Amino acid sequence: MGSGQVTDWQGKNVTVAGLGVSGVPAAKVLHGLGAQVTVVNDGDDERARAQAAELRALGVTVRLGDGDTLPEGAELVVTAPGWKPDKPLFAAAHEAGVEIWGDVELAWRLRGPDAAPWLCVTGTNGKTTTTQMLASILKAAGLRTAAVGNIGVSLLDAVLGEEKYDVLAVELSSYQLHWAPSLRAHSAAVLNLAPDHLDWHGSMEAYARDKGRIYEGNRVACVYNVADKATEDLVREADVEEGCRAIGFALGTPGPSQLGVVDGILVDRAFVENRQKNAQELAEVSDVDPPAPHNIANALAAAALARAFGVPAGAVRDGLRAFTPDAHRIAHVADVAGVAYVDDSKATNTHAAQASLASYPSIVWIAGGLAKGATFDELVAGAAERLRGVVLIGADRALIREALTRHAPEVPVVDLDRTDTGAMLQAVQEAQRLAQPGDTVLLAPACASMDMFTNYNKRGDAFAEAVRELGS
Repeated sequence: MGSGQVTDWQGKNVTVAGLGVSGVPAAKVLHGLGAQVTVVNDGDDERARAQAAELRALGVTVRLGDGDTLPEGAELVVTAPGWKPDKPLFAAAHEAGVEIWGDVELAWRLRGPDAAPWLCVTGTNGKTTTTQMLASILKAAGLRTAAVGNIGVSLLDAVLGEEKYDVLAVELSSYQLHWAPSLRAHSAAVLNLAPDHLDWHGSMEAYARDKGRIYEGNRVACVYNVADKATEDLVREADVEEGCRAIGFALGTPGPSQLGVVDGILVDRAFVENRQKNAQELAEVSDVDPPAPHNIANALAAAALARAFGVPAGAVRDGLRAFTPDAHRIAHVADVAGVAYVDDSKATNTHAAQASLASYPSIVWIAGGLAKGATFDELVAGAAERLRGVVLIGADRALIREALTRHAPEVPVVDLDRTDTGAMLQAVQEAQRLAQPGDTVLLAPACASMDMFTNYNKRGDAFAEAVRELGS
């Protein structure tokens, strides 16, 4: 089963690892192509049983409560992206010489001969926003496109559905890239690299290596972050097609083959005639919503990928103007008594929180939750001079408190030892007490939310609700 298309699935014995959002569609698609599908799943809860019943009705075999044993006669394993590489199932597959694909690899292999090219985006933070900006720019250029992959439309649906696309804007996580060995993008970007998901990958090197896979075999452009040397290193290491170019993006004046910012204007010195002397204006910083530094970087990365695909400058401006960010990403909730309240609940790791904290001069910071193995010294040291006060919530708040003691001992800290539904209201009230007119009360937890909330959306909603109560 080499790197070419697999045309005959009839009777092929395929194991799908994991139910969930990618496993169920993968099982249905493979079954529809005539494969003999067995789904294995660790869990045996109510949701898994409901999904299993639906698949069994189609004639798919499902094994619940045992995701570790490789089914007899398996010729291919298709895994959900979240399954860790050290699972016994995968060791057994390697042992038996059976290939392992993720859902992205499956979608890539199932593309038709005249399939739309993929413009791919990965990075520790900013992936979703950049991919959505890219789709908005491509639409403004009159192209049929969709934001797919780790967001929005499932890749399998995009590849196999009725709708015909000119180009796809594809968000890819490090997990998905790990299991997608033959993916070859038209052009791709790694936005940034910071320690994240190390429990899954095992090391920072392995994490970076998986991110870097996005550049393998690129045809036109490998887009990297000038301020993040690790992303440029990944471009250097990648094996690309002849003529593929390295294109940098920077928040300052761009060099040749870069996009950057000059006097409040986003400019392109990569996709222009005579790039030694010329630059093309693309948009104004004010066209980017919100115009925070890390979001301008997202816009430049999206613009670089769109320009690599041949999109005119005017469409970059129109696409950025038309774009509205998702909820809970540096969302301005309200001004109360001269203090701005900003919800960045999506800042679930230190790298995202760092970008958020860098966006405001004087901050009362609401932080804490599940640290996922993160450390906070660098984050706190970098933000210390901007902090008016800090309100800590959540299970691992002591880790942040200790970093504050070391690096910002004079900043007042309120430590809330409660996890009930009223905790966020109290946190916002304490923040209001610490804030002065002109300050920003910023929810940028630098932690996951599951200790207190279902997800970061619910956490952000609770913050917005609490701010509305203040205002009333």
